[in-house]
Amino acid sequence: MPLLQVIVLAVVQGFTEFLPISSTAHLYLTSWLVGWHAESLDFDIMLHLGTLLAVLIYFFNDLLQIVRNGLGGRPGGNPELKHNPMLMWIIGLGTVPVVIAGLLFGKDAEGAWRNPYVMGTTLVVVGVLMLIGDGLGRKVRELASVNFTDGVSIGLAQALAIIPGVSRSGITITAGLFRNLDREAAARFSFLLSTPAIAGAAAKALWDLHKQHLLHGMLSPSFAVGVAVSALTGCLVIAWFLRYLRHAGLRLFVYYRIIFGIIVLALAFIRRPA
Repeated sequence: MPLLQVIVLAVVQGFTEFLPISSTAHLYLTSWLVGWHAESLDFDIMLHLGTLLAVLIYFFNDLLQIVRNGLGGRPGGNPELKHNPMLMWIIGLGTVPVVIAGLLFGKDAEGAWRNPYVMGTTLVVVGVLMLIGDGLGRKVRELASVNFTDGVSIGLAQALAIIPGVSRSGITITAGLFRNLDREAAARFSFLLSTPAIAGAAAKALWDLHKQHLLHGMLSPSFAVGVAVSALTGCLVIAWFLRYLRHAGLRLFVYYRIIFGIIVLALAFIRRPA
């Protein structure tokens, strides 16, 4: 894959993975509109590793404290995490639904469902759900209050994110708002919950690449550049988005999703073969 294409798609991934607007839809549609091929296993791994690195780098101290608390170690310095020692197990339980969904529907999600009609529809539908959740949620709970019921509820929402166009962050933040988490807490839990799921997806892709004896592709300079660009962009977006949610809602992203979804559907019908 040409270096320019790698950089452009890595930037798209970094921007859209953590904003509630669907990275899958943006990557697919960017490639679809300009005629790029971006469905190789090594490219998939590159983006997963970049996304995973972004979460691990930004939340490194939080993740260490969550694991330490979950294993009965001394509580760390973050007061919210200190008062929720079960968060590691809540995240673990919340990851189960997406694992099951991936095993049952992974091939459909990567094949038949990956088309502009599905993506355009889910962009609009989830956008409406985000608007409702942002309006109805009482936003009174912090990360310290997240419990196992929250983990299951938001985890079930994360399972829906295997459908292209849904957006992992969009659907899980919305579920958190319906559980009355405040916006920042919903986003932080969404990102923390995504960590094992993204790591699992990257591990699966690595194993598939190993079975095809193609791991040497990971040694190319373009692969390293793609991982680095995706990770750096992702870190910057996480930092900006969490700050943004302290004083603003999701309406901007709702409007973007709905307009983008309508454009996607329109283009799909216009470009449909006669």
